[in-house]
Amino acid sequence: MAKVAIVYHSGYGHTEVVAKEVAAGAGAELIPIDAEGNVSEADWAKLDSADAIIFGTPTYMGNSSWQFKKFADATSKAWFTRKWQDKVFGGFTNSASLNGDKQVTLIGLQTLASQHGGIWVSLGLMPSNTKASTRDDVNSLGGSVGLLVSTPSDAGANEIPSGDLETARAYGARVASVAGKLLH
Repeated sequence: MAKVAIVYHSGYGHTEVVAKEVAAGAGAELIPIDAEGNVSEADWAKLDSADAIIFGTPTYMGNSSWQFKKFADATSKAWFTRKWQDKVFGGFTNSASLNGDKQVTLIGLQTLASQHGGIWVSLGLMPSNTKASTRDDVNSLGGSVGLLVSTPSDAGANEIPSGDLETARAYGARVASVAGKLLH
C-alpha cells in the first residue's frame, strides 16, 4: 500500500474538511500548514518518506493562500537535492465561487509538483454536466486537473456540498491507487 501524505492550509476550516475527505479516500496522513505558513521538521520528514504527496489550499484572489505559497517556497530544499523526484502528486482547492479561478491554483500546484520531478494524477472523473445535474453529484464543477470544491462564502465548513466531498474521497483513492501501481 502506498504511503500518502496530504499537506494543506485551511484558512476557515473548509479546506481542512476537504483534506480529511481526501485522506479518507487515500488512507493518508494529514499535515496541516499553520497560520504562519510552517510545518514541523517531523512533518518534512513525513513528506520526504511519502510515496505520494497531495497539496491542498484554498483559492484566495485567484491563487493559493500566502501560507501555502510560503510552504511551497520552502520545498526548494527538497528540490535542490531532488528528494521528491518521481513521487506521485495530486492537488485540490476550495473557494466560495463556482469558478473563483480555482484552475489557476491547481495549475500552480501541478507546476510545483512538476518542478520537483513528480508524477501528477488528474481527477479522472467525468463531469456532471447535464441539465439534471446538481451540486450533490460527483465532479459537479467539471474538474480534470485535480479536485475542485466550492463552498459558498456564507456556508460553514459543515455545509460543503456532498458531491464535492464524495469527489474528494474518490480523488484520494485515485492518487493512492496510482501510487500503489507505480510501487510494483
